[in-house]
Amino acid sequence: MKLIDRYILAEWLKILALMLGVTVALLFLEDMYGSFGRFISYEVPFPVVLRYYGTLAPSFLPIVLPLSLLLSLLYVVGQFQRNNEFVALRSCGFSLFRITWTIWVAGMVFSALYLVLNARVVPWSVEQSRSVWEEIQYAHQAETREMERVGVTHGLAFDNRHDGRLWFMNRYSAYADRAFGVTVSVLDDDRRELRRVQAREAAYDPERSAWVFREGREIEFDPETRDAVRSPQFDERVFPEFSESPHFMLLLDRRPRDLSLFELREVLEFYDGVDSPGRHPYAVQYHGILAGALSCLIVVGIAIPFSVSGVRANPMIGVLKSVGLFLVYFLMQNVTRLMGEREILDPALSAWLPNGIMLAVALWFFRRAN
Repeated sequence: MKLIDRYILAEWLKILALMLGVTVALLFLEDMYGSFGRFISYEVPFPVVLRYYGTLAPSFLPIVLPLSLLLSLLYVVGQFQRNNEFVALRSCGFSLFRITWTIWVAGMVFSALYLVLNARVVPWSVEQSRSVWEEIQYAHQAETREMERVGVTHGLAFDNRHDGRLWFMNRYSAYADRAFGVTVSVLDDDRRELRRVQAREAAYDPERSAWVFREGREIEFDPETRDAVRSPQFDERVFPEFSESPHFMLLLDRRPRDLSLFELREVLEFYDGVDSPGRHPYAVQYHGILAGALSCLIVVGIAIPFSVSGVRANPMIGVLKSVGLFLVYFLMQNVTRLMGEREILDPALSAWLPNGIMLAVALWFFRRAN
């Protein structure tokens, strides 16, 4: 790496670090604006607040990294051009790629880092920060409510097509690990009800991977006539065949964008081999996270050519063109995501298509500027 290469890379990395710090700080302030009042009203100890934001911070990086790359490149490359440094280098016979090759290498490194963050660090951050926040909420609710009313999810439903069971709970308390008003319908291959278990209360036993039902009734049906043939009652009964985890049921009750990559993979493995429209939003989100790694290279390809060519007339022209192209990229991502969720496009194609198109466009602009 020659002196000029180190100089260009060092100048850019300094501005990039500043941009990352500013954008992450803005996200912290935005989160604090909505959460800090509740921390005060819940009387949360300061170490718990620090633990929450310490686990939350890594999840901000994939959000701010592409934007920080774009803004820092627009500023630094534009500054080099305004100071005629690029003009001097190009008059010496250097191509634009030769001048900026260290930035391209850094863009590839950041793409790999983006993928690692989304695959390892961010899933941990999302799950841990959510766990800390739930602990805070549960502790506050426990002061004013009965235990079974703490951390309650109402109307929890789960369709286990693999094992032919349809679950419904009036409410489930994650704090007490108990469900209330539980109904489980066991279905045959034609989705006809064979039996139904109803209970006032149920709890999942993780050691036996089974559910324990209390104060309930088991109703058996004739699948042809759909008439009830038996309806014995029970005080308490263990159903070892009911192995569904309540944690997994709660995952499906969340929006795909609120799940980590690990949780999305867990949901997709559950839907594997099952033709269900509920699978598509999770698949689109999963592939979107993986395809997003290309965004760092796309930003490099967008920022450099417009920063170099746009300043000949007015510095803002190149900036506006590159920002406009970035907004088009963002719009394409949302349109194809919607098409993937509605089964118009394959989930993988809906995630990779806008990234592939925009990367090709960015490389074309760079080649023309080179």
